[in-house]
Amino acid sequence: MLSLEMLLRVGGVLHFSLLAASILAPFVLNWWSDLKKLSRLSQQIVWVHGAFIVLVIIGFAAASLLLPGELASGTPLARALCGFIALFWTARLVVQLFFYNAEPHLTHWFLRLGYRGLTGVFTYFAIVYAVAAAAPFAS
Repeated sequence: MLSLEMLLRVGGVLHFSLLAASILAPFVLNWWSDLKKLSRLSQQIVWVHGAFIVLVIIGFAAASLLLPGELASGTPLARALCGFIALFWTARLVVQLFFYNAEPHLTHWFLRLGYRGLTGVFTYFAIVYAVAAAAPFAS
């Protein structure tokens, strides 16, 4: 059986993989054309918010890869951080399942596979980090 530390390390790798995959989103969704319809300030806000989300995900990835033992320790800080990560990804999963209507954009098998893969990754994050937040590992 995989240890919680190993599951968190996998989470770190998946966070970085998610960032690599997200580089495709502006191209697949034709953001440059769509964003041109917005004011300059609105365009800047979209890009800045995107950059901050990338920084948060890099932080999740770095913590998961560099400090998996600490995250699995059950200390109050570890539980709080893992709880926040679980909440972040649970909210993103809810948006994925119940808010986004991606079907019109999933025009190729590769895009459909990728979208379903994202759903799986978000589910993995929600479960693993919730377990790390809830499990009483600290002595």
